[in-house]
Amino acid sequence: MNYTTIRYSNRDGVGVITFNRADQMNAMNTQMRAEIAHAVKAAEEDARALVLTGKGRAFCAGQDLGDRGSPTDLNLERTLRDEYMPMLNAIYNCRIPTIAAVNGAAAGAGANLALAADVVIASESAYFMQAFSRIGLIPDAGGTYWMPRQMGFAKAMGAALFADKISARQAADWGMIWEWVADETFADHWWQRAKYLADGPSQAFRAAKKAIRSTYDNDLQSQLELEGKLQGKCGNTRDFVEGVTAFMEKRPAKFEGR
Repeated sequence: MNYTTIRYSNRDGVGVITFNRADQMNAMNTQMRAEIAHAVKAAEEDARALVLTGKGRAFCAGQDLGDRGSPTDLNLERTLRDEYMPMLNAIYNCRIPTIAAVNGAAAGAGANLALAADVVIASESAYFMQAFSRIGLIPDAGGTYWMPRQMGFAKAMGAALFADKISARQAADWGMIWEWVADETFADHWWQRAKYLADGPSQAFRAAKKAIRSTYDNDLQSQLELEGKLQGKCGNTRDFVEGVTAFMEKRPAKFEGR
C-alpha cells in the first residue's frame, strides 16, 4: 500500500508508524484508519517492535469530524464497527511489542488508540483527553475497556464525564501510561525503549502479553496453569539458553527472537 496519511519505516528491527496529517492534528479519517491497520500487520512481518507516534504538535486528535462533510453524515456505529475495530484489533493483537510514543495532544479516539498499545510513553507536554462528552458522545475506540483497567473505575468515570485534560505526569501517576519523559529527551528515549524490545526475547515478550492480559478472565489456579504452560514454551527457546549462558558468562545476551 502507498501510504498517504501515515509514514512507515523500519530501522534496526524497529517499525515506526508516524501519523502524517499534522495540519489536522493527525485526526483520523477513513483512509488513515485503513493505513494504520495495514502498516501494523506489515510490521508484524518485518520488525521486532513497533512504535506509533505523530508528526507535529499532536499525537492524534481523534476522529476527523469533517471526514464526510457534515458530522451528521457520520454513521458512528458503522464507522466504529467497520473502521475502528479492525485498526484497534490490529494494534492490540499485534504479535510484536508495541509502544505509543505520545508526542502531543491525544484526544478522543486518539487517546484510546494510544491505550491500545502495550506501553505508552508520553512527552512531558503531552496530554490525554476523553473529549467525547463535549460533543454529546461516550468514550469509544476502546476507551470504556482500557480506562477502567488502567486508571481505575473512579478516575475513568471522571475522565469520561468531565472531559478534563489529563497531563502526562497525571497519566503516569494514575497508572494510565507507563511513563512521561522530558520533551527534549523524548524522541531519543522512546527509540531506546523500542530498540531494547527489538533486541529482546521476542517469544518471551509475546507470552508475557498473553499471560498478563488473561489475568482479568482467570482465577488464580487457571492463571498459574497458564503461566506454567507459557513458561514451558519459553524454556524451550534458543533465547532462554542464550539468556542463561550470557548470565553465567557475565556478558550481555544476544537474543535472536527464537
